[in-house]
Amino acid sequence: MAALNEEQVMLRDMAREWSDNESPIAAFRKLRDSGAGKGFDPGAWQAIGGMGWAGIVIPEEFGGSAFGYLSLGLVVEQLGRNLAASPLASTAVAASAIVMGGSDRAKSEWLPKLASGETIATLAIDEGGHHDLKLATSVSDGKLSGAKKFVAEGDGADVFVVAATDGLYLVAKGEGVTVATRRMADSRSHADVTFTNAPAEKLGDTALTQAIADRATAVTAAEMLGMAESAFGQTLDYLKQRVQFGQVLSTFQALQHRMAKMLTELELMRSAVEGALEAIDAGRSDIDQAVSLAKAVANDTLRLASREMVQLHGGVGMTDEYAAGLYLKRAATLEAMWGTASYHRDRFGRLNGY
Repeated sequence: MAALNEEQVMLRDMAREWSDNESPIAAFRKLRDSGAGKGFDPGAWQAIGGMGWAGIVIPEEFGGSAFGYLSLGLVVEQLGRNLAASPLASTAVAASAIVMGGSDRAKSEWLPKLASGETIATLAIDEGGHHDLKLATSVSDGKLSGAKKFVAEGDGADVFVVAATDGLYLVAKGEGVTVATRRMADSRSHADVTFTNAPAEKLGDTALTQAIADRATAVTAAEMLGMAESAFGQTLDYLKQRVQFGQVLSTFQALQHRMAKMLTELELMRSAVEGALEAIDAGRSDIDQAVSLAKAVANDTLRLASREMVQLHGGVGMTDEYAAGLYLKRAATLEAMWGTASYHRDRFGRLNGY
């Protein structure tokens, strides 16, 4: 587990309190049932921007706090606990692409707006149903053309960080950009985005593309950590109060063993995820390995926790009245996003010469 400083502890506790009070699971249900076009609550997003969370990885000179990726992960984790629908993760990582990119004009124009929450950004990377940086999107004379699938927060994004064959580009919503909403099991914002001769500004080469994909992967793993923790906690609470055959379920040894296994896997998951975020902040040479380890472990652990949540709730776990199904659906989406467990195990092996 990471050793948090005083500011990070305060940030984590603040995010946890805000998420529990202002964005509980009931808020997600309400948003889902309303069919909100952008997939998030604008009022909640304004509050997030006002608290400075959108600028956590943006330098102070552009209105951010430069707290780093571990701090961002702490916030995303707490939001993930309650399935909060927010474009924070996508906006923050897209902002990193601008920060790390070579366009001073893009930095001065977009970073202050992203730090305040005035503008929403997202990554448009993958072109198929699986994470793969073998791309066909191309740029000619400053005009970008290509199609991106499953763009998270694509419905509400004002600007896209787009991966092409020769690197990352910045494309503003408008000319040459067509967004088509894609309905997914997790009831969150996903879109297919088509770029047709859209004006584009280059941020960096293919090395930047991989670096940003790794950062997005680590932040996604942080959200998964929050979900797994919450799934475990809700399941444990249920077992402690549900009576079956005249006994509280938590007294059955077989169920105790299953919960103990989940708790052990959760602790391993936290170490892996926080280790990846720390590696990014430290600029270590093994960021790619740390990220693949984190995502592989996160996928396996959240899959276990979400499925056990449904199973150990019994019949009611299959109903919409209980939250178990909501975690299961979001888990399935995040497992595929930025690479499955098998993808990252293979990648980890390749990076280590196997």
